[in-house]
Amino acid sequence: MSRAIKAQLVKYSRLAHERGLTAAFGGNMSIRKGNLVFIKATGAVMDDMTGEQIAVIDMKGRQVSGVRPSSEYRLHLEIYHKRPEVTAIAHLHPPYSITASTIIDVELPIITPEAEIYLKRIPIVPFRPAGTEELARIVAETICHSDAAIMENHGIVTVGRSLREAFYKAELVEESAKLWYLSRRD
Repeated sequence: MSRAIKAQLVKYSRLAHERGLTAAFGGNMSIRKGNLVFIKATGAVMDDMTGEQIAVIDMKGRQVSGVRPSSEYRLHLEIYHKRPEVTAIAHLHPPYSITASTIIDVELPIITPEAEIYLKRIPIVPFRPAGTEELARIVAETICHSDAAIMENHGIVTVGRSLREAFYKAELVEESAKLWYLSRRD
C-alpha cells in the first residue's frame, strides 16, 4: 500500500517539474490514507524525487517515518481536517499563477470551460509567511469554498479525491493564470 502511494507522489512530483509547475526545492504534494499523510520530505527536489524522500506523518502532525516532512505539512493537515473528502493535495509554485497573485487582489478570472467545470473559482489568498499556522488556516478556510487557491507571492494549492485529480486541477489553475496574463492589455 505505502509503496503504491509513494510511487504516485514520485510520478506526479516529477511531472510537475517537467511541466514547469515548480522548480528547485519548491512545492510539495501529499496523499492521505486513513490517519496517515504521505508528503514530500523537507529538502527533497521534485525533479529527482524517490520513494525514500516521502515522509509519513499522522493527522496530528507526528512524524511516523524517519524522514522529516515538508515545512508546509501544517497546510496539508489543516486542509485534510477541514475537507475530509479530500485525499490528495498539490502545492506548486507555477510562474504565471505567482505573477497573477502580485497583480490581482481577490480572484483570478475563469477563462476556459474546463476551469469553469473543474475549478469554478480561483481565489487569491493574501500573503502569509510560508510554513506558518497562519498560512495553513487562511488557505484551509479558502479551500472550504473552492478546490483551488493561489497564495500571494507563493504558489497554488489544489485538492482532489486522488493525486491525479489534484495535479490536473493545478495545471488548470496555471493555464488560467497564463491565459489571463497573455490577454492583459495594459
